[in-house]
Amino acid sequence: MSSKHFINDPTKLVDTACKSITYTNPNVAFDAENKVLYLRPDAAPSQVSIVSGGGSGHEPSFGAFVGPGLLSGAVAGTIFASPSAEQVRRAIFSRVDTSKGILVVVMNYTGDVLNFGMAVEKAKAAQLNCEMVVMGDDVGVGREKGGKVGRRGIAGTVLIHKIAGALAASGASLKDVHKAAQTVADNTVSIGSSLSHVHVPGRAAVEGEEELKQDEVEIGMGIHNEAGASRAKADLPTLVKTMLEYLLDQNDKDRAFLNVSSSDETVLLINNLGGVSVLELGGITTEVVVQLEKDYGIKPVRIIAGTFMTSLNGLGFSISILKATDLGVGKSVLELLDAPSEAAGWAAAISTKTWSQKPSQTRDTGAGTGGDNKPCGFQFDPKHATKALNDALNRLIKAEPDITRYDTVVGDGDCGIGLKRGAEGIQKYINGTSEQPDAALYLDKVIEIVENTMDGTSGALYAIFLNALAWGLRQQGNGGSKQITPDVWANALNTAMESLAKYTPAKPGDRTLVDALAPFVEQLKATGDVQKAAQAADEGSKSTKGMKASLGRTVYVGGSGFEEVPDPGAYGLAEFLSGLADALK
Repeated sequence: MSSKHFINDPTKLVDTACKSITYTNPNVAFDAENKVLYLRPDAAPSQVSIVSGGGSGHEPSFGAFVGPGLLSGAVAGTIFASPSAEQVRRAIFSRVDTSKGILVVVMNYTGDVLNFGMAVEKAKAAQLNCEMVVMGDDVGVGREKGGKVGRRGIAGTVLIHKIAGALAASGASLKDVHKAAQTVADNTVSIGSSLSHVHVPGRAAVEGEEELKQDEVEIGMGIHNEAGASRAKADLPTLVKTMLEYLLDQNDKDRAFLNVSSSDETVLLINNLGGVSVLELGGITTEVVVQLEKDYGIKPVRIIAGTFMTSLNGLGFSISILKATDLGVGKSVLELLDAPSEAAGWAAAISTKTWSQKPSQTRDTGAGTGGDNKPCGFQFDPKHATKALNDALNRLIKAEPDITRYDTVVGDGDCGIGLKRGAEGIQKYINGTSEQPDAALYLDKVIEIVENTMDGTSGALYAIFLNALAWGLRQQGNGGSKQITPDVWANALNTAMESLAKYTPAKPGDRTLVDALAPFVEQLKATGDVQKAAQAADEGSKSTKGMKASLGRTVYVGGSGFEEVPDPGAYGLAEFLSGLADALK
């Protein structure tokens, strides 16, 4: 992972990150000296206090989970290091409500267990009603390797935070809150995987540090860069299959920590370790859900996906499965999981009602499909139009390598491919079923192809222009049926140019496709001659060579490439229009 950071001082980073939570949640206060985030006394009624914490670098855990319905206090250590016992003691004794008792939730790492445990014992010695739950949900560490230490705590811990926090907020006793938290801990398993180690701000990059290869993934990597159970070359489906086996295979006696059957209610948590995009996490979530049902018959009753416990900017994710067994406290796992909370880090906002009464209707068919478009009344020979259009499209397709080369110099290189894709889509349609003699209805089908095959800025511009062109034809139709003329086309094209101007400020001289389009429309309206109009478009395209862009991606690319090549979009359009003119001679 990158060793570049916006804040390289780790102390300043932790302090300012903790402080930020008070800006995003008015319920929370910050004891900067002891790095304790805590619920303001007037933010919620008196209740059992839930205290957690650990090393920083796992945000939004733990500080951003402080809020009504979740944690009462969170203690932050330095990055990947436990807070001291004194920090935890201060949190328990002076920053949270002690009147109804305190439950401390800590992940199973030696430093955390010792420091939080010491503070808990001090609290008990001072006659405070205080209990502790240690979470060890990581099946990446099997029984043999874990030994007496046991499994590490990872993302499944946040399920304890939410469930215990909701139960405490309901007014439950410490005995019941402790019981529920321990039950969740006993019925949760998790496994993570990562494509890379992370770099801790303020630490020098280690020369020669063994890094994962480009096509490798580490299964079971810990949230502090600890080694995983294995490394493998695997695509996502194979990786997810392996991770689910670690979680659920009862034949793996080293890791069969939880027996889950298809009849059990389960909660699925897909957690981003910090560096996975929201888009990719969505793809991962779908893969996990599909495989769970297909291979294990498990259909989770709650699916939560998001960023809950990170490893800085770790390029990985974890899967947690909670068996929603009876808590024995008068409230269910699902009821408590769905209960409202006000904590900036908890991102699961779907209500119990929505989960239990799942809406099922869709709009697979309906209005707005374009089937109601009316003819314009202007007729042409569809066979002749198809031949001319084919010739023009072939010329455009032939020009694709040049368009792509020009766009590589001044843009992102996709203009030629986009135009070719649209051209081939139109050809496939018109060479197959097009026998429509009405000019507007014929154009409607071409527009549909453009909208579905051409993306990006140019695709949007062409779609707007062509839709307005069809409207321009319909505006001139007065019923009946008559042959279309160059004047009708010219007037419709003029209407389309006016409509296009509402959505883009591009004018000739801005180095865009308008440098070819505007001269074509103007010349056709003035002369009615397609050949002269195409020649004007070609000259407009050539004029963009050496022209500095005012709009489009070329503005951001910079450099001197614009001096050497014409605008790719203008050039591609000019080639198409020249091919059309040649076909209509």
